[in-house]
Amino acid sequence: MDGHDVILVLKVAVVAVTVLLLASLVALARGRYRLHGRLNVAFFTLTVIAVLGLEVIVRLTHPGVFAYVWDDDVRRARMVTHLWFSVPSVFLMSAMLYTGMRGRRSGHVILAGVFGAFWVGTFVTGIFYLD
Repeated sequence: MDGHDVILVLKVAVVAVTVLLLASLVALARGRYRLHGRLNVAFFTLTVIAVLGLEVIVRLTHPGVFAYVWDDDVRRARMVTHLWFSVPSVFLMSAMLYTGMRGRRSGHVILAGVFGAFWVGTFVTGIFYLD
């Protein structure tokens, strides 16, 4: 397993959870709030599993797997750009899940807008920038 394989698996994961996110938005638009919440919990859970899995790979099992990224100026810049979107997304996603589960609609909606912008950045940079 090398860094390219890990990135490919992560790309598939990002597409899969994005489909869940879009399904959640469709449920919301149709007034199916309970389904919206359940899909968001699934989105959150799968995203956290992917992030934690990546951390285990990068920090514990294969620490040098992304050496090729950091040794190349263009790849490094692309990875840093991706991280500027993806790291805040994880924190925003957690806050958004909390406000949604607690029924704090106004905070949830504001966070959803900010999260949406960061998720689009995460998706675009993750799918099209990284290799």
